[in-house]
Amino acid sequence: MNPHDFTWIFALGIVGSICDAFGIGANDVANSFASSVSSGSLTLGQACIIAVFTEFLGAFLLGSNTAETIKGGILSVDLFVPQPELLMLGMLCALVGSAAWVIFASKKGIPVSTTHSIVGAIMGVGIAAFGGGAIQWGYSGVAKIITSWFVSPVAAGIVTSIIYLPTRYIILESPNSLERGIKAIPVYFFFTSLIGAFYIIYKGAPGTEAAKMSIGVIIGISVGVACVVTAFSWVFFVKWLRRRVIGKENIRWYHLPVVHFVKYRPAPEPVVEQSTEVSSELESGGEVDGKMHTGSKNLSDEVDCEVDTDAQLNETDGASKYSPAAIAKRLKYYALRGVKKDVRNLNNKKLADVHEAARKFNDDTEYLFSFLQIITACLASFSHGSNDVANAAGPIASIYDIWKTAQVDVSGKAPVPMWILAMAGVAIDVGLLTFGYHVMRKLGNGVTYLSPSRGFSAELGTSLTVLTASKIGLPVSTTHCITGAIAAIGLCNGNVRALNWKMLGWCFLSWIITLPIAGLTAGLLFAFGSNAPNKFF
Repeated sequence: MNPHDFTWIFALGIVGSICDAFGIGANDVANSFASSVSSGSLTLGQACIIAVFTEFLGAFLLGSNTAETIKGGILSVDLFVPQPELLMLGMLCALVGSAAWVIFASKKGIPVSTTHSIVGAIMGVGIAAFGGGAIQWGYSGVAKIITSWFVSPVAAGIVTSIIYLPTRYIILESPNSLERGIKAIPVYFFFTSLIGAFYIIYKGAPGTEAAKMSIGVIIGISVGVACVVTAFSWVFFVKWLRRRVIGKENIRWYHLPVVHFVKYRPAPEPVVEQSTEVSSELESGGEVDGKMHTGSKNLSDEVDCEVDTDAQLNETDGASKYSPAAIAKRLKYYALRGVKKDVRNLNNKKLADVHEAARKFNDDTEYLFSFLQIITACLASFSHGSNDVANAAGPIASIYDIWKTAQVDVSGKAPVPMWILAMAGVAIDVGLLTFGYHVMRKLGNGVTYLSPSRGFSAELGTSLTVLTASKIGLPVSTTHCITGAIAAIGLCNGNVRALNWKMLGWCFLSWIITLPIAGLTAGLLFAFGSNAPNKFF
């Protein structure tokens, strides 16, 4: 092989990488924000706007400048040294196999591990190329992945329960829950910012010098950040909450830094007839008259938030459907349709019994946890963008490196150019915006009833579990952790009927079949391509 041979593999690899990153956004990123949207802390549109920035910046600014050629070390890269073009073909097939499975699972609303998907695809390529003996089946390879199916949800569930149950019994069930909640908010901010800062530095910054810091230095920086955040919340945020939630004043978020100097702002007089705009805000869990509404009025089973969208698209006011205005209207509809879906499932009749079995608490007290939940979701998304972008960027970086040099880097690492990180970051965002609602709809309230306090506990528990497990060497998956955390929240209601066991069963089944399906797809493609007549290339 000579440099710049097999350019067609490189070109198709770019397409495959974009598709795989699209699937990561539609599945991994979506399940990161599912609890925030389902609880009403964020609307779907707000979650997408935040994720667009946090995911892209995480991938572009903190994404690693090197990536494993063979994800997880499950297959030795030395096997491909005699024929570098086979590794190019193998990585292309792995991208296609992984992307096909993840996008299909996203369409069905099933959360799967994109890391396990790309590993399974590479396993399929390895078996097709060198037989089953080339795969690491022991604990350093496949066995470790299988262990994570059980360790991840159980560990996250235990940690989440430890966070949520004291919150429930000490604050939420107290007769003066609102006052207790406001007093406890600075404490929650301390631990949230401490864990969040540690999470980003320790796990989410592989492309920076922070990755080389000792644990002691990382802890010191994290404690410093947490102290600053806690001081700010104690001085400004607590006062802001008292005026907004208890005093019912009409103060906004931008009054927070100057809350001590803002004069009394009475809430506007309530109107008898709600406008369409206000009704829409109430239904989607938005902000009306200075108060966050969790929104209990939603459309029923899997009905879009848009009303009669097909009829609206066909309305052209007498103009041709091919006129610039009509075309612009259609483009706008298809560009934004993914963020205008009902994903909260509060009026889904099939889930009515599950939601009814969950204990409900004071709305104002729950509102306090909305801000904490938004912070945890943003931190998790930023870290995810920097860490998991390698699932899509690694294989195409390997293809690109071989295409340029015509040889396999035996170190097992491939340099990742900035344009690949940017490309993957954009594709992740597009996947979330256009396809992420499927997973959000099923994973959040589709598993159990979620409120801000429950969602916050699940997200913080997931982050803490991933951090701890990574340090002590336990195999965990973020996707599996958030699923186990949400399931634990349902069990904390003390009623097994508060969980959608059917949905949980589908999730666990999807984890098991991810490796064989992605592997079979990639392996068959590789077997076909590698054994085709030479003139085919």
